[in-house]
Amino acid sequence: MQMKRIFDHFDKSLLNSLPRVLFPGRIEVIISESEAERAVQYLMRQPLLGFDTETRPSFKRGKQYKVALLQVSTDKVCFLFRLNRIGLPPCLLRLIGDERITKVGLSWHDDLRGLKARGEFSVGTFIDLQDIAAQMGIGDISLQKLYANILGGKISKGQQLTNWDADNLSDAQKLYAATDAWACIQLYREMRRLQEDGFELEQTVKEEE
Repeated sequence: MQMKRIFDHFDKSLLNSLPRVLFPGRIEVIISESEAERAVQYLMRQPLLGFDTETRPSFKRGKQYKVALLQVSTDKVCFLFRLNRIGLPPCLLRLIGDERITKVGLSWHDDLRGLKARGEFSVGTFIDLQDIAAQMGIGDISLQKLYANILGGKISKGQQLTNWDADNLSDAQKLYAATDAWACIQLYREMRRLQEDGFELEQTVKEEE
């Protein structure tokens, strides 16, 4: 059986030739503590969760906003917790601190630092995809390039710099946020499979600037 070939650095010029990837499941926006409690009860029964956050971008030096959105996804449903409305209620602290459920993110240490601006909490079992990428010898560790390299699809970043503190999130924002969290699950499974079954890592030659 021929081993899958991946690259240590992915050629960004190839991104537009790849099929666009979108979260295929149900998206639920959480704007109250009671809704958050119900969502967490469901999530605590799942074996694997994808995590991500979104923060309103600042275009002024020295101005920073707090994390506005926490996305937590399964294969079939993604909950968008609007932290700018509900903060970090006890149920979310319980989920983040849980040690039984495998929780996967990308550059998760940065997300945790942002979340802790909203309150202190303990951190349970989390796996950072960038750590797995480093183990595999992959140098390009953005979500977009990792997904293209490992799974052959394009994740659009068009909504990244939109206003995540808006009164109402647009459908495009919701889909973007859900896709990022869900993609972490898909990447984790495939990267673990490649580590177990083997893969060919192609070294790319980067041109001198």
